[in-house]
Amino acid sequence: MGLADLGFALAKPFLHKMDAEQAHGLTISSLKAGLGGGRGAIRSAKLETKLFGLTFANPVGLAPGFDKNAEVPDAMLGQGFGFVEIGTVTPRPQSGNAKPRLFRLVEDQAVINRMGFNNDGQQAVLRRLEARRNRGGIVGVNVGANKDSSDRIADYVSGIEAFQNVASYITINISSPNTPGLRTMQGREELLKLLAALNAKRKTGLPMLLKIAPDLAEPDLQDVADVCAIEAVDGVIVSNTTLSRPNLRSLHATEMGGLSGQPLFNLSTQQLALFYKMTAGKIPLIGVGGVSDVETAWAKIRAGASLIQIYSALVYQGPSLISDICAGLERKLTAQNIKHLGDAIGP
Repeated sequence: MGLADLGFALAKPFLHKMDAEQAHGLTISSLKAGLGGGRGAIRSAKLETKLFGLTFANPVGLAPGFDKNAEVPDAMLGQGFGFVEIGTVTPRPQSGNAKPRLFRLVEDQAVINRMGFNNDGQQAVLRRLEARRNRGGIVGVNVGANKDSSDRIADYVSGIEAFQNVASYITINISSPNTPGLRTMQGREELLKLLAALNAKRKTGLPMLLKIAPDLAEPDLQDVADVCAIEAVDGVIVSNTTLSRPNLRSLHATEMGGLSGQPLFNLSTQQLALFYKMTAGKIPLIGVGGVSDVETAWAKIRAGASLIQIYSALVYQGPSLISDICAGLERKLTAQNIKHLGDAIGP
C-alpha cells in the first residue's frame, strides 16, 4: 500500500461523515499542501496509447469535476493517471447552484451532483495552467458556457482562445444536465454551428473533443455522429452524467441532478458501443461512466473506447483503483494473447 492509498484508507471514514462538498474541498486543500504522496504516471508498454498527437502513459484518466479550477493537476497526475482533465471552466466566474448540491449514494456506489459549473473563471484557471506549463503530463481543459450567457457559442469560442496555448486538449462540454437548456446544443443544427465556429478559431494541432450525454435517443445520437464526421472533432467522450434513476437504493436517490458512478455503467457503455458502430470506429472515443474495476474498464475498451476516465469510484475506492485497473488490463491482454491495448478496442 502506497502513501496515497494509506492516507485514503485513514481519511475515508472521517471524510464520509462530512458533507460531500466539504469533504471534496478538504481533499483539494490537502493535495495543494502536498499531502497524499504520489507515484507518478503508471507506465506500461502494453498500455501506452498514442492518440490526438499525444502519448498517454496509460489509458486511465481523471474525469473533470474533481479539479474544477486546475488547482491540483500535477498532484493527480502523480497518483498514477495517464491524463487529467480539469474543469468545467466558464468565461466568467460563477458560484453554481444552491447548496447542498453534491450527494453520495453509498449503497449504489454513486454520486448525484447539481453543481452548475461552479468555477473561478477563465483568467484564474489560465494563470494556474500557465504556471505549470513546463511540468509535463497530459492535462486537458473542459470548457462550458456561463448560465446567464446571451451567446453560448461565443462562450465556447472564448474557451478555445483562452486555453489553446496551455491545454493538451480541449473538451467541449454541452451535455451537463445542470445548466438549463445546455443539452439542446447537441441538436444537429446547433452543433453544426458550434463546431464550425470552434474549428474556425482553434489552432492547427490542438485536439478538440466533444462530451455528450448518455440520455440521447438513438436518432439524436446519430445526428451527433453525423455532425462529428462533417465538422471534424478529434474525439468524443461518452458520456456525461444521466438524469435517469435506474433502480437506486440510497437515501439521496431522489435528489435532482446528474447521476454518476456504478448505476451509469450500463447506459453509458451501451451508448459508447452504439456511437462506435455509428462512426465505424473512425472517431476515437473516451469511455466514462461507472468504471469501478478492471472488468468495467475492459468492457468500455471492448465497446470502443481508446481511453477511459474515472471519478466517482475514487470517492469509494481511492487512488489504488488506478494501478488496479492498469495491472488488470495488462493481465487481460496477456491472458488473451493480445500484444497491445490498441488491438483490443471495439467488438
